Amino acid sequence: MEFKHVSVLLDECIEGLNIKANGTYVDGTLGGAGHAREICKHLSKEGTFIGIDQDNNALKVSNERLLGVNPKIELIKSNFEEISNIIQSLDIDGIDGMLIDLGVSSHQLDEAERGFSYMNNATLDMRMDQDSDISAYNVVNEYSENELYSVIKKYGEENWARRIAQFIVEHRKNDPINTTYELVEIIKKAIPAKARKDGPHPAKRTFQAIRIEVNREIEIIEQTIKNAFKVLKSGGRLCIITFHSLEDRIVKHTFRDFEGKCTCPNNIPICVCNNKAVAKVISRKPILPTLVEVEQNPRSRSAKLRILEKL
Repeated sequence: MEFKHVSVLLDECIEGLNIKANGTYVDGTLGGAGHAREICKHLSKEGTFIGIDQDNNALKVSNERLLGVNPKIELIKSNFEEISNIIQSLDIDGIDGMLIDLGVSSHQLDEAERGFSYMNNATLDMRMDQDSDISAYNVVNEYSENELYSVIKKYGEENWARRIAQFIVEHRKNDPINTTYELVEIIKKAIPAKARKDGPHPAKRTFQAIRIEVNREIEIIEQTIKNAFKVLKSGGRLCIITFHSLEDRIVKHTFRDFEGKCTCPNNIPICVCNNKAVAKVISRKPILPTLVEVEQNPRSRSAKLRILEKL
């Protein structure tokens, strides 16, 4: 299958990175190299581009699509959480900007055999890193009822999380749950018919929750931001695109922490916390896709871009 992925908020990301032609820039989520190619267009031969992705297909395609661009290129199979270690291993003293797109690649959703989609039948997988030991199969078949409930409720914000967890555990007493369609049918049985009439597909929230758990998507965001900030040069920018309210909340509050807001109790007349600003938030409110972009790419509708600059 051709690797198709439409880059979200492309122009806004390029503007937000404030690219210097001879700088060093990182795309922590290469995908189909859409953002990467545009970043490279703004870099000279003195510039450096570093691309990171867990997905073997993304790395292969990106390597092909970035042939002939101006800057020096380093493509690395890893998780963006490892950014500080990656920069150290490359013997680079710092970076001028980093972009992270926390959305799932369209290619991953559309490639049925990856098991991300409830619309196609496939083995339960959902791994962004095909070499990972933990898949959706493990979560669905090995987590306790309480663990499943917690995952589905927290990451899927699913009102029927308790019943879905109960139905999953009851079903697997006889046979393991192997495929996406098996899981979809269990979810449908768990959610009353009246509740299934309106709103999104009944399996949407549960599949999202399991995918987030498998790939530790929420768990690593705060530490990733801190790791990226360590290797940013003064004036360097960090641009993060989120698609989920939990993701955006973490990015928003972590960015604000770098601004050194006073955390002293209101009843203390003099600041004693000594917090100092080490960065400024460029985007006070998240940058959203235009109506035109949403019409052209409906998957962009929940995207939010936030930008931080290191002082």
